[in-house]
Amino acid sequence: MTPHASKTAVAVLALGLAATGCGGSAAGSGGAAGGDGVLVGLVTKTDDNPFYVKMKEGAQARAEQLGYELRPLAGKGQSDNDSQVQAVENLVAAGAEAILITPSDSKAILPAIDKARAEGVLVLALDSPTDPVSAADGTFATDNYQAGVLIGRWAKETFEGRQARIALLDLSPAQVAVDVQRDQGFLEGFGVDVKDRTRIGDESDPRIAGHEVTDANEEGGRTAMEKLLQKDRGINLVYTINEPAAAGAYEAIKAAGLQDQITVVSVDGGCPGVRDVAGKAIGATSMQFPIKMATDALDAVAAYLKDGTKPAASAGLDFTDTGATLITDQPAPGVPSQDSAWGLKNCWG
Repeated sequence: MTPHASKTAVAVLALGLAATGCGGSAAGSGGAAGGDGVLVGLVTKTDDNPFYVKMKEGAQARAEQLGYELRPLAGKGQSDNDSQVQAVENLVAAGAEAILITPSDSKAILPAIDKARAEGVLVLALDSPTDPVSAADGTFATDNYQAGVLIGRWAKETFEGRQARIALLDLSPAQVAVDVQRDQGFLEGFGVDVKDRTRIGDESDPRIAGHEVTDANEEGGRTAMEKLLQKDRGINLVYTINEPAAAGAYEAIKAAGLQDQITVVSVDGGCPGVRDVAGKAIGATSMQFPIKMATDALDAVAAYLKDGTKPAASAGLDFTDTGATLITDQPAPGVPSQDSAWGLKNCWG
């Protein structure tokens, strides 16, 4: 008997109960799939970001291979915790054996996760860890700090002999873990002394022109870059939380006629972002692998349902690292990377 076998009958009876008003789709097979009748929920931050679209596709494909029903739900924005709470509650009520979640707020989601785990549901975080990480049964994610370090190291080597004036385009004011880790990793990689690695907003280093938030989308990136350029047209290096924000920032940079002055770096590895590397809108990006996050997590669900084994963390970390690869057509000494041709073969979205 699997660790959750007693819930199977509940799952079969309750499959139609999960609400779809969470900004996402409750699309599934319409009934319990496979011989086990195992229902697995996937709760992402949004359902329109290409990263989460690809994650959902990868999860759906692996769930079908395993004979599980995947029920995807999503929040209405990068910081929409309330919808994610509702989604988790709906999935528990529907009898889900496991829930995979990309937390919008790594702390505010904890009560919902605690309740799910108390009901015997395996909860695995994807992409963004909970705070603390131990609040979930396992985490499958990019080492976002090291992804930031990679682009920071590349930028440091690229700017050797030049004075940098840095703009930081972050996610939100909420100090969510993925935002802080990428930002602070970039600064460390570039050689900026980070006094508090738990927060964004330390602008004491004279090389930092300022921070703005983008909500991780193109419009936000454009608006944020416009604000920063109004304050300081001497900016020549821009860190962005992700490639949609980078695309928006580049629009503002180009409109200001500063595309030959400013280098943009980012994190993601989506196909549009890799094409922006090829087109020189982005100098370098750290590619992450959402399909691997989803498939590795579903394999962990299968192992747990078989014998109760929970996923092990990678060496030296408190989560399972799904890797990051620097993509650039301007390789820097001592910084391992792949070019955009490789990136286009391995990108997502």
